[in-house]
Amino acid sequence: MSTIGFVGAGNMGGSIISGMIIRGGVAAEDVYVTEPRIAEEITSLGVNVCDIEETVKKSDYIVLAVKPNVIGDVLEKISKITQTDDKVFITIAAGVDIAYMKAGLGKKKKIVRVMPNLPMSVGEGMSVICASDEVEEHELAAAVKIFSCVGKTAVSANEDMIDKCIAINSSAPAYVFMFIEALADGAVKNGVPRKDAYELAAQTVLGSAKLVLDTGKHPAVLKDMVCSPAGTTIDAVCSLEADGFRNAVLNAVEACTKKAESMKNGMANKNK
Repeated sequence: MSTIGFVGAGNMGGSIISGMIIRGGVAAEDVYVTEPRIAEEITSLGVNVCDIEETVKKSDYIVLAVKPNVIGDVLEKISKITQTDDKVFITIAAGVDIAYMKAGLGKKKKIVRVMPNLPMSVGEGMSVICASDEVEEHELAAAVKIFSCVGKTAVSANEDMIDKCIAINSSAPAYVFMFIEALADGAVKNGVPRKDAYELAAQTVLGSAKLVLDTGKHPAVLKDMVCSPAGTTIDAVCSLEADGFRNAVLNAVEACTKKAESMKNGMANKNK
């Protein structure tokens, strides 16, 4: 049985740990966690809480669930702990690419880069995954299995795809939350109680997304199914178009993608 270590167990790391143990069938005794402010719900699962040296030495797969601004220090510590090339290091930090990881750990290290999202905290995440050439097929499969415990995964051989997908899977939950809030505000304006408005809006977004995934139908086809001739929905759609709804979303995705690229370039410059 492989052992899995976590350096960092905040919102993202904690969600992965819970998902692995509760939904993925991973034994708690095979999980090692280093986190200065670890939540009680994580310790109650029975994982091994230890310092970074023990986590790194005892783990086959090591998930670095820390912020980009501290990952440099973490890599420096790890490089002093282990010199072997048999462990697989997994990073979920935005802007931290495989080249940066290798610069900190060593050129022959096995690196898996993952971009997950917040919905994995409820088992409905979407993670984009890629790996360095040193990672063997069964090791990549093991990494995919970890993130499959908290949602769906997409594996890409092209690392650039992660930067292009950040705006869709990693950051997009924020746009969706804003949309839900706006829908609810509109309902409240028309007299719907706030609690009911949020539930109506959130469930409608959830159901609509499930319809796209389960039917495989193009979103435009599903939209047309809702828009009756001379009905209420087509008036609402026309209003959204007039206010630049699609263009606003396209611009947001573009802005997010450019930011992701600049963050990656900024991290790369630190290695020079």
